[in-house]
Amino acid sequence: MVAMQWALIGIFIFTFAGLIKYQRVPERVFAFAMLACLSLSYVDTHDVLSNAVNPGLVTLILLVLASFSFERTSVLRRLSGVMINGKPFLSTLKTLIYTAIASAFMNNTAVVAALISTIKSNRIVNPGKLLLPLSFAAILGGTLTLVGTSTNLIVNTMLIEQGNAGLSFFDFTPIGASALVVCLGIILVRQYSLPDMELEQLKNQDYLLEARVSADSKMVGQTVEENGLRNLDALFLVEVIRDGRLISPVAPDEVLNRGDKLIFTGDVSKVKVLQQFDGLTLFAEQDGLLRDNLTEVLIKPDSAVVGKTLKRAGFRARFDAAVVAVRREGTALSGKLGSLVIQPGDILVLAVGNDFSTRTNLSKNFYILSGHQPDNMLSGWRDSLTVFGFIATVLFSVLTDVTLLKALIFYVGILVFTDCLTVNEIKRRFPLEIWMIVLGALTLAKALESSGVAGLLATNIESLLQGQSAFITLVVIFVATLLITELVTNSAAAALIFPIAYNIAIGLGVNPIPFVMAVAFAASGSFISPFGYQTNVMVYNAGNYTLLDVVKFGVPISIAYSAVVLTLIPIFFPF
Repeated sequence: MVAMQWALIGIFIFTFAGLIKYQRVPERVFAFAMLACLSLSYVDTHDVLSNAVNPGLVTLILLVLASFSFERTSVLRRLSGVMINGKPFLSTLKTLIYTAIASAFMNNTAVVAALISTIKSNRIVNPGKLLLPLSFAAILGGTLTLVGTSTNLIVNTMLIEQGNAGLSFFDFTPIGASALVVCLGIILVRQYSLPDMELEQLKNQDYLLEARVSADSKMVGQTVEENGLRNLDALFLVEVIRDGRLISPVAPDEVLNRGDKLIFTGDVSKVKVLQQFDGLTLFAEQDGLLRDNLTEVLIKPDSAVVGKTLKRAGFRARFDAAVVAVRREGTALSGKLGSLVIQPGDILVLAVGNDFSTRTNLSKNFYILSGHQPDNMLSGWRDSLTVFGFIATVLFSVLTDVTLLKALIFYVGILVFTDCLTVNEIKRRFPLEIWMIVLGALTLAKALESSGVAGLLATNIESLLQGQSAFITLVVIFVATLLITELVTNSAAAALIFPIAYNIAIGLGVNPIPFVMAVAFAASGSFISPFGYQTNVMVYNAGNYTLLDVVKFGVPISIAYSAVVLTLIPIFFPF
């Protein structure tokens, strides 16, 4: 093996390590890998440009763009209205089935975000028994179709780049539906092992609130106990920040000074109680926005405020909203709100201004869980056009010779011409991260092939596994991908493992499609880690689960899912 081939192997290894270390920015890791391959002439500019307009990648981008309109339709609102009613078991069953079906055709992250508020406020099934199953049902539903999850579309994109015809819309359905049935059965049996949660606790617990003692406040010079801060209704004073110094725990005889920042946790609905104290100003009140109507939002992974403090993000000017409180499960929040670095999955309670609902950047940055909804929701004929137009697009591509790509071009064009999807929204929310991940992965795969590393890999695998069953190799690929998707994002796992799996199949001299399907299903099978899949993060935050809750509930489902998928792949896609 020559030096250039070893260098490429080094790039691949560093890419894998980078995806683990920099999980929040996988697109930058793949972009670096692409630039490294280009600079060392493993690929040329023609290869990069060709990959950038790969038909599978363009199909993926168009589906993401179409989903922006779908998020603004009434589908999920109507769905949430018919899920939970009647007996608890029937309500649970309907919720999980409807969620899975919706996730087969829509972005499953959007589906879960839209249903969290309904589940939290219901009085038929305890939310603790339903939120984690909701996420798992959405993950399982995403495996039902080609468009159910970005993972399926990514492996299809890379398969097309290898000169194959690509996968059809329902190629995933028989295996995905079987896994769904088996796993839903286990979920229904084991959901009662999940902890019960008090509804009020679930809604309000562990928010972080900040208030400041003004210079002329009558509270200055008196102790915490004398000011009556020890017996607040559902609020607890946990910290005092004074001149950059953190005081915690706060003793009853701690004397308050002017400029002290008081940090509370507890029931955010009781925030108005703090206004009764003379000279105590809330963080949101400093912006003149504290009102009776509060709005609860969940931060999206690609939000512009992720990785920034509230002050650096210019939150007030950007959204016409001020942060009243923040909640982040799995981490004890500390310090003042203005210095808190926002992370994906954070739940914020906002005091919103008059212009909040009209801001066009809400859908890119938040999932609105309760309170004010943006004014750009679709209604009337535009609502129907978006929903039935998508159904018609899928059916047309399935029942005729017209490709899904061509059908989607016309569908997205119609959405733009009818103002169901605006050009400004496309510019603001263009999925650059997904595009860079897939482009980088395609370029890395091309480099492996052109450098001869892929051929050497295939030859070595063939000699190493000589006489061994291809099924054993399939199991190894599946398990490896399943473990990696718990460490990095599912999209990154699929993009990284695909070229290895594909070339192993070539080395064995067998049909590569079973290995492709193994990568796709394994990359979507995140049932153990609360951080391996975005919907898991969302329900973990919303439901106050512990890591042990997720692991204990997810391991049997992961085992069952793996058993079903590995049994059925060789049946539906023979070697």
